[in-house]
Amino acid sequence: MKKFDYMAKYGYEQLVYFYDKETGLKGITCIHDTTLGPALGGTRLWNYASEDEAVVDVLRLARGMTYKNAAAGLNLGGGKTVLIGDASKVKSEAYWRAFGRYVQSLNGRYITAEDVNTSVDDMDYVLMETDYVTGLRKTSGDPSPFTAYGVYCGMKATCKEKFGSDSLKGLKVAVQGVGHVGYYLVKHLIEEGAEVIIADIKQENIDKVTNDFNVTVVNPDEIYGVECDVYAPCALGATVNDETIPQFKCKVIAGAANNVLKELHHAKVLEDKGILYAPDYVINAGGVINVYQEILGYDYDEARNKTRKIYDRLLEVYQIAKEEGITTAEAADKMAEKRINTMKNVRHNYIKR
Repeated sequence: MKKFDYMAKYGYEQLVYFYDKETGLKGITCIHDTTLGPALGGTRLWNYASEDEAVVDVLRLARGMTYKNAAAGLNLGGGKTVLIGDASKVKSEAYWRAFGRYVQSLNGRYITAEDVNTSVDDMDYVLMETDYVTGLRKTSGDPSPFTAYGVYCGMKATCKEKFGSDSLKGLKVAVQGVGHVGYYLVKHLIEEGAEVIIADIKQENIDKVTNDFNVTVVNPDEIYGVECDVYAPCALGATVNDETIPQFKCKVIAGAANNVLKELHHAKVLEDKGILYAPDYVINAGGVINVYQEILGYDYDEARNKTRKIYDRLLEVYQIAKEEGITTAEAADKMAEKRINTMKNVRHNYIKR
């Protein structure tokens, strides 16, 4: 991979490798853009097949965080960290404290939080070595309920745009992935009276949901082709691709996963198929809205109110798409880029605070 060419093309600032011999910590932090503020993005621990695979993931995720934070109206840039390893084997106090020291070395340009295979407990160890970590037990805690609530609000807005009503009662929703976020999303959907179909690769996740809610379970490879109104991807990204799109029988795609589209052109393919796509980084911003409130001084009600506004932001995205004759993915990018460019111009002059 020609990393510098890719960074130049998409406006990246930093790609930082780090390694700790004592703990086996191996990772990469990417800072995409800090126009609006310090780069905020979680830390993902994954057993990547290769270093290049890890680099591609962190680059895509960091850029996605820039757009997510901008579209959510936050004064934050975008960044991300990926750690390479088996989550069931590498975690320890020393491992996370070693990581915290690397975060501290970036001197506030990057703020981390939990993500895939990392937890509030892990972040408590990271806090021992850095000032630049959020999503902590003593303040906002697990951001998953806020992410799920934002997706729920965004799904209602998307159904209003597609079906003329934001009620989810009686609709069939297929939820792919029922980990932390997916579980809470299912809870909201069941409470409103939706009919929920789930799939997950982890039996313990399925067991927890089926013990608490009346849902239908299908195999992971069947979830794409089920008859439903809404497909809600809540696991890893790129589940909208050349192989899955022909299987879809939904009218709306609205979920918590990042980088849902494998390629940007898939947004147009969905549009041509009559499927309304809720851009991932707009609809799944509830978690980052919550942890940003932690930076300001945590207020649960304020975080909840700001998360609820995802509903309005998605309606704005759909209006831009209609007015300009572009896909919803392109409309979301335009909305985010407009805010970044406007603030870049507003903040061109130095004012001491």
